Amino acid sequence: MTLSNFVISMRAPVRYTIVPRVPAAHLFEVTVTVSDPDPAGQRFTLPAWIPGSYMIREFARNIVTLRAESGGRPLACEKTDKATWQCAPAAIAVTLTYEVYAWDLSVRAAHLDTSHAFFNGTSVFLLPTGHENVPCEVDIARPADIRFANWKIATSLNQTPALARLSGTNATESLASAGVSQIDVKSFGIFTAENYDALIDHPVEMGTFSHASFEACGVTHHVAITGKHRADMARLCADLKKICQYQIRLFEPETTTAPMQEYWFLIMAVGDGYGGLEHRASTALICNRDDLPAAHEKSVSTGYRRFLGLASHEYFHTWNVKRIKPAAFVPYDLHQENYTRQLWFFEGITSYYDDLVLVRTGLIDPLSYLELIAENIGRVMSQSGRGKQSVAESSFDAWVKYYRQDENSPNAIVSYYQKGAMIGLALDLTIRQRTQGSKSLDDVMRALWLKHGREGIGVPEGGVEEIAAHVTGLDLKDFFARAVYGTADIDLVPLMDSVAINLAWRIPGKQKDDDPAPVTLGAKITAESNHDAKLAQVFDGGAGQAAGLSAGDVVVAVDGLRVSAMTLEKRLRSYPVGSNVALTVFRRDELMSFNVELQALSAQTCALTALDTPIDAKARRNAWLQAQ
Repeated sequence: MTLSNFVISMRAPVRYTIVPRVPAAHLFEVTVTVSDPDPAGQRFTLPAWIPGSYMIREFARNIVTLRAESGGRPLACEKTDKATWQCAPAAIAVTLTYEVYAWDLSVRAAHLDTSHAFFNGTSVFLLPTGHENVPCEVDIARPADIRFANWKIATSLNQTPALARLSGTNATESLASAGVSQIDVKSFGIFTAENYDALIDHPVEMGTFSHASFEACGVTHHVAITGKHRADMARLCADLKKICQYQIRLFEPETTTAPMQEYWFLIMAVGDGYGGLEHRASTALICNRDDLPAAHEKSVSTGYRRFLGLASHEYFHTWNVKRIKPAAFVPYDLHQENYTRQLWFFEGITSYYDDLVLVRTGLIDPLSYLELIAENIGRVMSQSGRGKQSVAESSFDAWVKYYRQDENSPNAIVSYYQKGAMIGLALDLTIRQRTQGSKSLDDVMRALWLKHGREGIGVPEGGVEEIAAHVTGLDLKDFFARAVYGTADIDLVPLMDSVAINLAWRIPGKQKDDDPAPVTLGAKITAESNHDAKLAQVFDGGAGQAAGLSAGDVVVAVDGLRVSAMTLEKRLRSYPVGSNVALTVFRRDELMSFNVELQALSAQTCALTALDTPIDAKARRNAWLQAQ
């Protein structure tokens, strides 16, 4: 330990308390106490964004009331900008007490009602400036009302057993009376973190969630599901265990050592939802409750496959982005954008591995995996924005473009998730092909882990490319220039051929090659509240754009006959290609007419088929997929 670190560790910790004070009003009450405030006046700030979600979210807007005191007396505290409060000078400890409105049912912020509480530290914990590296303590309490007496807590935050308590009662007896073992969940009480960065990287769930756990490479992994569900917890744990053990061994094949002491899957099951956010020892997931496996189900449904891919993606981030991270994120500046051109790697390569891990662990078969790859290729190739923006540019502009998409996004941007996954596929197969199978992308990931992840050294711009070349012994400059920094399409056909997979394109709706292609308006159609057909997006080069239609237009009639969102496409497809039809639309409150020349549907879906020959290519495919 350096002298400066020793001095920091000897400073009194920053102490927080948080309690769901008024669940029905969605209000947390939070306090933060600084024992050694800045003599010139202590300043407090709240992050503007959360790592893993690259958009300025202005969490401070949810602070409803705030007051300061010192020595039991009110202390002047002035808000100086959108997320900063400046206190008057004080010679002794300063405490801020504030309310946070929590009604964001997502993995990124905070949510509170009478059924549960969830929060990320970035949404609720003000940082005392100058105390960034000081140890933190947080006292997490359940709501006082007896209705919440059976609430439990799930978090990867560290808790010293001696500091656990349960609202003034004996923790063991109270948890036992609720049918919960202390081994299973943590008690309400005091949790610790080495510094502010660690404090905000462990989300917290409170409520009456379902809980189960399993061991993976000697590390206890917890599964906590909030919301109504019928999940087969035993099957879910068994399947997640396969994913976790595989990924740990991928990065540490010799030691099989995980980089965390415990891990939590915090799952919110809802009627319709999908998303996840990675943390150093946990992930917060939101999913459709029907995507979770029911006890009577034996196969892997499309929904469950989607959920397993999400869990695999966020768990892979335990290494790739939480520990192997861009130099621009070391350290994070949570008050403004942190720019990097490398998100294509940290998100895109993770998107490549998430489903690959499923086939390598036997959770899905190779045919299902090829379907997933084909779907992603089709999504990328269907959007013209891929020819206007590189994934490096997409990474850099994530803050203002990818995370703030509008009606023109398909025509203007490329997803660094989706095309990044394609690049991962192409890079892996390129390395395998050009090294005759002696090297792969797995070797590149392990090298990045050893050089950057273990040591906490950020990856500089261009660092991924340098390590890939060093590990494989290949000149990959042209590959990265085209795939990452250019906008040309990736030629996957020869790479697929190298592993005995045929890549073909098909037009949806055509049963045979000589069937006429269906017509299209060249727009994405959504339903208004009254079921009218709204053009959510109008695509480049399509019939709608050529006729002058715009996103937001509501189509009410075709050739004088009324249509709805349900009937518009069916009506249009009753016409042959090249037909001129009159569309009547509302643009805002103006009724307009447009003559549209219908085009043939040119967008194609990708289909991948595994072949049995040639034998050497099939062997390379088996080595790549490691299918069980």
